[in-house]
Amino acid sequence: MRTLFATLAFGAGVSDIHDSAMDTNRKDIHNSDIPVLCRSCEARHKGMCGVLDSAELVALSRHTRLARHSAGKELAAEGMPVESYANVMRGVVKLTKVLEDGRQQIVGLQFAPDFLGRLFAPDSAVTAEAASDVDLCRLSKSGLERLIAENPKLERRLMEQTLRELDEAREWMVTLGRKTAAEKVASFLYLIATHLDPSADSEQKGRKFILPLTRGDVADFLGLTIETVSRQLSRLRAEKVIAISAVTQVDVPDLERLRKRCG
Repeated sequence: MRTLFATLAFGAGVSDIHDSAMDTNRKDIHNSDIPVLCRSCEARHKGMCGVLDSAELVALSRHTRLARHSAGKELAAEGMPVESYANVMRGVVKLTKVLEDGRQQIVGLQFAPDFLGRLFAPDSAVTAEAASDVDLCRLSKSGLERLIAENPKLERRLMEQTLRELDEAREWMVTLGRKTAAEKVASFLYLIATHLDPSADSEQKGRKFILPLTRGDVADFLGLTIETVSRQLSRLRAEKVIAISAVTQVDVPDLERLRKRCG
């Protein structure tokens, strides 16, 4: 479940990926008008950049930088000033809220090509952490907000993404509030299977993926105990709805069969 309330600010300690192509106005050696960073981005066409032409991509690239974060890296903390936004290019980001007594709740997951950040917000409303190794295309806050003001197509695409995330958040409220434990675990696996790889063929019958969350995090996300999550995973495996190898690798041979288990 992705969430409308995703708000990111990126602080110090980020590992940035630089190469010669990015240092030469981000254009390739074949005289293409598309910046190199954009040409290699599998998430570009489905994300906010899909509505931009080559000239607009070049203008946007002046405000972007590719950053790589290892799993477990905190990307933002609640209350931190928002200094930049980002597009997820690869991996999973988890969003959490923490109560005053230290209790924590995962409130959303972000996948490629999600836009990370709540536009025009001064401070981060959530804590964001890399659930897996992630690649982010970082965008300066002032630069992107200026481009949005000048480009109605970009503004509309970001609005469409926000509304889609709102719809998905409402669907997830039904999962948490009304579904059984078995249906919750199946719904979580289906979410990961259908969102983790933006380049996957929608007609593909099955999927394989590395589970990006620990079983403790899955339990937190679903409002279940770790024992219940483990029991339901074992049940799905015994019924050959999924296969699990190397602890975290999940094979879903038939997505439709898993979907029917989601209630």
